[in-house]
Amino acid sequence: MKFRNFKMVDYVVYGRGSFNQLDEILAPHRKNNAPMIFLLDHFFENKPLASRIPLRGNDKLIFANVNKEPKTTYVDRISQDLKNEFGNISGVIGIGGGSVMDLAKAVSLMMNNPGSSADYQGWDLVKNAGVYKVGIPTLSGTGAEVSRTTVLTGPTKKLGMNSDFTPFSQIVLDPELTENAPVNQRFYTGMDCYIHCIESLTGTYLNEFSKSYGEKALQLCQKVFVQKENWDEESDDALMMASYAGGMSIAYSQVGIAHAVSYGLSYLLGTKHGIGNCIVFDKLEEYYADGVDEFKKMVEKNKIEIPQHITKGLSDEQFDTMINVSLGMKPLWENALGKDWEKIMTREKLRKLYEKL
Repeated sequence: MKFRNFKMVDYVVYGRGSFNQLDEILAPHRKNNAPMIFLLDHFFENKPLASRIPLRGNDKLIFANVNKEPKTTYVDRISQDLKNEFGNISGVIGIGGGSVMDLAKAVSLMMNNPGSSADYQGWDLVKNAGVYKVGIPTLSGTGAEVSRTTVLTGPTKKLGMNSDFTPFSQIVLDPELTENAPVNQRFYTGMDCYIHCIESLTGTYLNEFSKSYGEKALQLCQKVFVQKENWDEESDDALMMASYAGGMSIAYSQVGIAHAVSYGLSYLLGTKHGIGNCIVFDKLEEYYADGVDEFKKMVEKNKIEIPQHITKGLSDEQFDTMINVSLGMKPLWENALGKDWEKIMTREKLRKLYEKL
């Protein structure tokens, strides 16, 4: 049996107010006049967080547009513009939700790798380490801060740059940064973490490493979304740790059907990752009965609307596109259904599932 030799994030700082240490954290990694590039979620334009970024010298602040999840063309444009403007940079700092952190990881890699980011969509295709990179979540749930992938929509598929060069060099986990998140967004992103846990804990790849992190993350999600009456500071603290632990759980195992199916939605319809997972998971009683039952209770308790009938009226060709993207996520299907998954999840069965959404 071959064991995974798992690359983790090099440095982690956690705590309320830890964002204030960013200048000090970055200082040793500055190289001559090469700037630090800050990719900040455009949600924070003209908001106080933008003015707290410790710009030095010719550092550059870019407001990242993540109305849609990152495309390979967007990654390529940013990295090429930076090469043209500066030649070399000291590092990339992604501040925002999962999409911004994925964008930062991808830009870091493309500063030191030739071609297009689309060339590296897959497993272990990246050949060179990227520049220094830092992830700072302002939403909790995606696990992007600890994952070895950066999920991108390319010309033919939605797939990450999965490699040992992808994880961040440093992450800053400051729960204060999540406290003003929009209610719906917070729920959908938190459910991404909850669904990670259900998929990891019921999957065929499960082991004690992933189980220990997955159980803790699930417990924290239940505390926040089931047990607590009102949202408070403790909720932000707990969900940030759930996101980290959930990310660690899937890093040593894998996600499952909700993620595999939502990749198809995202590729064709541009459905955002968190809400896409919720739309799919809502219809997966056949595979995750207990998890879906609890999920529906959390939706009701938190007064959230899950969109329905989003695939109504799609053509056969469009369904085929989603099915092709989804079935391309082989490790996810194998984790969910075992080595014979292709006999269980036929194209016809997957089509019926997409029609329900």
